[in-house]
Amino acid sequence: MQFELTKDFLEEIEKSVQLKNDDFLTSAVFGLHPADIAEILDELNNAEAKYIFERLERDKQADVLMELDEEVRDAFVATLDAKQLALQLENLDSDDAVDILGELTVQRQLEVIAEMDDEEAAELVDLLNYAEDTAGGLMQTEYIQVKLSWQVKRCIIELRKQAEEVEKVYTIYVTDEENKLVGLLSLKSLLFAEANTRIEDIYISENVISVTTNTPDEEVARIMDKYDLVSIPVVDLQKKLVGRITIDDIVDVIREEAEKDFKMASGISENVEANASIWRLSRARLPWLFIGMFGGILGAQVIGNFEIQIGQIPALAFFIPLVAAMGGNVGVQSSAVVVQSIANGTNQFSTIFSRVKKEAVLGMLNGFICAVVIFLVTWLLETPMLGITVSLALFIVIFFAAILGTLIPLVLHKYGIDPAVATGPFITTMNDVVGLFIYFTVGMLIFGI
Repeated sequence: MQFELTKDFLEEIEKSVQLKNDDFLTSAVFGLHPADIAEILDELNNAEAKYIFERLERDKQADVLMELDEEVRDAFVATLDAKQLALQLENLDSDDAVDILGELTVQRQLEVIAEMDDEEAAELVDLLNYAEDTAGGLMQTEYIQVKLSWQVKRCIIELRKQAEEVEKVYTIYVTDEENKLVGLLSLKSLLFAEANTRIEDIYISENVISVTTNTPDEEVARIMDKYDLVSIPVVDLQKKLVGRITIDDIVDVIREEAEKDFKMASGISENVEANASIWRLSRARLPWLFIGMFGGILGAQVIGNFEIQIGQIPALAFFIPLVAAMGGNVGVQSSAVVVQSIANGTNQFSTIFSRVKKEAVLGMLNGFICAVVIFLVTWLLETPMLGITVSLALFIVIFFAAILGTLIPLVLHKYGIDPAVATGPFITTMNDVVGLFIYFTVGMLIFGI
């Protein structure tokens, strides 16, 4: 049954902590899933959360720690001394442990590492050397590995030893004597093989997918998605096996990238949380507000240049919001398609060109349909001449908006700028200015002024 945190239950927990009623906490809280316990701790103050956390079993403490919201976890970790934190890190997978360690100051990192087992400390120090957004920064050093020259009977003995350090076994990796990855071993093949069978006779050497330590995390996510992998081996530049990346870490990467792209599309240029400081929130949003404001100034300038024409035909002003809004909407729709193609790794010119051509044809079709509708509406409300002006201008604006919305993300991507920004104020601002210019130009030509 799925756990649901209610206000009454939370109040009961707070009351039990205040009264130090451990019997209630043991029966109602300590047996929950780590993610559910973390959800409870996220809602408590730091002192209450720490009281519950300290009474959990050691293994469950580590799992709960990783399930906490990042902001809550950082505040909670700050309350632990170096020895307490070192004990928690030793119970975590290496990739999770290094994530927490990487958030600390250098001085605090040294204090925590000094309290850890030498071997585990050395592993974490090695992982800290990799960039956070690479396969090396994502990988964990716990995995199941067998040698090509081993027999099945030795393999089973070694696997039992290694499994003590590995929480989830997805794949058995096969390496040669130099620790270079050569293939995978099927558990089914291992179970059905004779005890004296050598691994080199039953392992899989074809189509082994791996990544290097410097592979970007987005590329790792794309590869795992393409080949439906739940884990992927990580090798160094010498093809030696150094770690693995599991699906739970890639889900986190996909979620973070989606959040980042959504913020960029919304005009937020920094990765900030909702509870960040006012100054940081302001700094994240101001750049794109300035772009929007600059676009508004240009739009006002365009309208100002056609002031005389608007004075002669005031009805032209009625449809300014319509033209601007339609251009912006169409541009965002078209850019979203291209951004998605780029994110999926579709960079071939022929494929992108076909996208541009398709969006152009789609823009003409949608523009024609919208133009017919607005012509009928304008003809009934105003005059046929104004209907022709607005409908023709709208058709041209929608067509050009589709082209701009497709090309701008490609240009940004070519120059190394995240194309996700193209779905925000940048596209809308450009289409507003271009759309208004087209609208008034068409009006001048049709009315002959």
